Amino acid sequence: MELSYKEFELLVYFLENQGIALSREKILNSVWNYDYFGDARTIDTHVKKLRSKMGSKGEYIKTIWGMGYKFEVDS
Repeated sequence: MELSYKEFELLVYFLENQGIALSREKILNSVWNYDYFGDARTIDTHVKKLRSKMGSKGEYIKTIWGMGYKFEVDS
C-alpha cells in the first residue's frame, strides 16, 4: 500500500504502541515531534486516510472516545 510519509510514521507509532490508548496530543508530540498549538483533530484526518488505505485491516485502529486511538489486533 502507498502511504504518505506522515501516514507511515503514524502507522509505525501505532505498531510500536500496540494495545496502548494514545491521546491525540501524545500522538502529535511523538509523530510530529512538537507541541501542537491548535486543533489536534488533524490526527483524525490522518487516521481516516490511513484506515482507508489499510482496507479491512483499518479496523485495527480503534477510536477511544474522548481521548484518541489505540492499535489493537484481535487474536
